[in-house]
Amino acid sequence: MKFLVTGAAGFIGSTVSERLLELGHQVRGIDSFTDYYPRRLKEANLEGLRGRPGFDLLEADIMAVEPARLLEGVEVVVHLAAQAGVRRSWGANFAIYTRNNLLTTQRLLEAAKEQGLRRLVYASSSSVYGDTSDLPMRETSACWPVSPYGVTKLAAEHLCGLYYKNFGVDTASLRYFTVYGPRQRPDMAFHRFIRALLEGAPIRLFGDGGQSRDFTFVSDVVEATVAAALAPAAAGGVFNVGGGSRVSVNQVIALLEEITGRRAQVERLAVAKGDVRDTEADASRARQVLSYQPRVGLREGLAAEVAWVRRMHQLLKEV
Repeated sequence: MKFLVTGAAGFIGSTVSERLLELGHQVRGIDSFTDYYPRRLKEANLEGLRGRPGFDLLEADIMAVEPARLLEGVEVVVHLAAQAGVRRSWGANFAIYTRNNLLTTQRLLEAAKEQGLRRLVYASSSSVYGDTSDLPMRETSACWPVSPYGVTKLAAEHLCGLYYKNFGVDTASLRYFTVYGPRQRPDMAFHRFIRALLEGAPIRLFGDGGQSRDFTFVSDVVEATVAAALAPAAAGGVFNVGGGSRVSVNQVIALLEEITGRRAQVERLAVAKGDVRDTEADASRARQVLSYQPRVGLREGLAAEVAWVRRMHQLLKEV
């Protein structure tokens, strides 16, 4: 099949695109190369895709491309493009999050309605749940986001449901839980921690480190995403995609110390607005419908990200 992957130059988007090509599909990627982080990192993500048979990349803003051109020949959309980051979503920046997370999704859904797509897979987030002690989080749990970012992700998820129910647009929404691994964005915690350890710099830690997350390795997220694109029973569904265990940030830092052989210098900061205390995914629905099974444990996944950061050291020094 031919896929459109939005955000194809990003962390997850480039990895999904490579996997689809490995499976024999064609991929049209689109990415606007926003200035959220340096373009050269996204260009590095694309090294395994550029010039590869079956892949073409459109550098453009989804809002600026004629939908018929964007979806020409496309059967499935994997919508990963978004304005990322909980902490930056407050204040005047909210307009950017509304445009890039909500309006782009609505535009794609409208186009899907007209073009008769086979499916649109939407990348949602565990941020939709907000701060709750009702763990594990289930797809039927109440959703009360505590950040503007989470609000936009939930609103776009609701749009997918509305277009499915009212117009028969086949959608599937995946609530990713804290994705990590090679190509992780430079603003994300594991990336920052690893660089600090390797460079002998302090780790800037928001909160006391007792906060916990359900960390999910990128290859597991990719497999869930591909399954959601292809599984007939996924139509109209919402699915948690987690890593299978809840671990504190302090435990992560201790693991990274072991892997790198470096002692962490931790600079503790106040809890950031919009951060939640704990996340944990009940992924039973994804197991049943998508045959999802996380395969990469945290230590193995962290070692892979450390190795990637080491390989990218010279490029990252310039960021």
